[in-house]
Amino acid sequence: MKIETTAIHAGNQSDENTGAVIQPITLSTTYLRDQDGSYSSGYIYSRAGNPNRTQLENVLTKLEYGADAAAFSSGNAAGMTAFQSLKPGTHAICPDDMYHGLRNQLKHMFAGILEFDFVDVNDEQVLIDHIKPNTGLIWLETPSNPLLKITDIKKVVALAKQYQINVLVDNTFATPVCQHPLLLGADMVMHSSTKYIGGHSDLMGGVLITAAKDEWWTKIRQIQELGGAIPSPADCYYLTRSIKTLPYRVKGHVQNAQLLADFLVKHDQIESVLYPGLKSHPQHEIAAKQMDYFGGMLSFCLKGGEAEAKKVVNKLKLFAQATSLGGVESLIEHRASVEGPGTVTPQNLLRVSVGLEHIDDLIADMEQALS
Repeated sequence: MKIETTAIHAGNQSDENTGAVIQPITLSTTYLRDQDGSYSSGYIYSRAGNPNRTQLENVLTKLEYGADAAAFSSGNAAGMTAFQSLKPGTHAICPDDMYHGLRNQLKHMFAGILEFDFVDVNDEQVLIDHIKPNTGLIWLETPSNPLLKITDIKKVVALAKQYQINVLVDNTFATPVCQHPLLLGADMVMHSSTKYIGGHSDLMGGVLITAAKDEWWTKIRQIQELGGAIPSPADCYYLTRSIKTLPYRVKGHVQNAQLLADFLVKHDQIESVLYPGLKSHPQHEIAAKQMDYFGGMLSFCLKGGEAEAKKVVNKLKLFAQATSLGGVESLIEHRASVEGPGTVTPQNLLRVSVGLEHIDDLIADMEQALS
C-alpha cells in the first residue's frame, strides 16, 4: 500500500462486537484470564499491552518499513530507553548538533554509566577517530535540530557495519513521510510523536522502530514493560487518529517551508537560511538523494545579532513564540535561549516550525516583522 493508505488503515481495527468502524478506546488496566489461567486475548495488564497501543505500534511499524515498534510516553522516554538498553560502559557517538533534551539526558543521567562523544558525524575521519573497542552505538539526527544538518545515513551505516556498531536515527524532523532510515540500513529509528505524528500540539509520545526483532529489541521491549513509560490508551487512540492525515499534513508543511525559505533567502535582513530544500544548503545533494521531501522545519540567522532576532520574534503575529514543532500552527523561537548554557547554536538564529496557514499570510507576517 502507498503511505496515504497505510496511514489510514494500518492503525485501525473495527470492533467485532458492535460493528464500529473506528476502534474504541480501551481503558481497562487488566484483562480476563481463561479457565486454565492463560490469556487467549493476548492482553494481561495495560502496562504490558493495550489494544490501542498495539494499533499505534502497528501503523508506525509499517510507515517506517520496520519489524516492530514500541510506543512511549514521550520522545525523551523513547530516547532514554535506547540508552538504557546499552550495557554499562558502552561508548556512544552522537552528533554535535543534537536535540538538547537528549543531549542533556546523556550528560546528566548517563554520566558514569555510558561513555559518549558529541562529534561532527558528517566527517568520516572524525567518526573513525572516535570509534573505540567499546563503541556500541552511533546516534544520528538528520535533519538535525536546530541547524538542519544532513547526514548521509547509508555512508555512516556502511562504516558502522565494519565495526559491528548499531546505528539509531532520530527521524523526528523528517517524519516517516519524508525519510525512511531503516530502508537506508539503520538498525533503529526514533520519533518524538509529540511533534508531526501528533501534529496538533496537544499530545505527548515517543516511539522506537526496529529493523529486526533481535537481542537489542528484546531489551527495548523489556524496558518498555518493566519501566512503564508508556502512553495512555487515549493518547494512543488520538495519535493513531492523527496519523491518518499525516501524509497530507506533512506535504503541506513541506510546501510552505520551501516557499518561506525561498522568500527568506532573498531578504536583505537575513544572514543565512538553513533548509535542506535550498540548493545553497551544504548537504542539499545528500538530502535530495535520501529524502522524499525536505521537511517542514527551517532556521535562519539575522543580521544584527541576538537583539535583532528577538525583535523580529516579538513583532510576528501569526508565528507563535513557543517551543516544540510539528503542529498545524506556525511556531518560532530564539533557540539558543531555550538550550541554555553551553549551547553552540548561534545567538542570531531563529528556528521555525512552518505550519499549515496560507503561505501568503505567513510571508506577509514575516515581511512586516523584518521591515
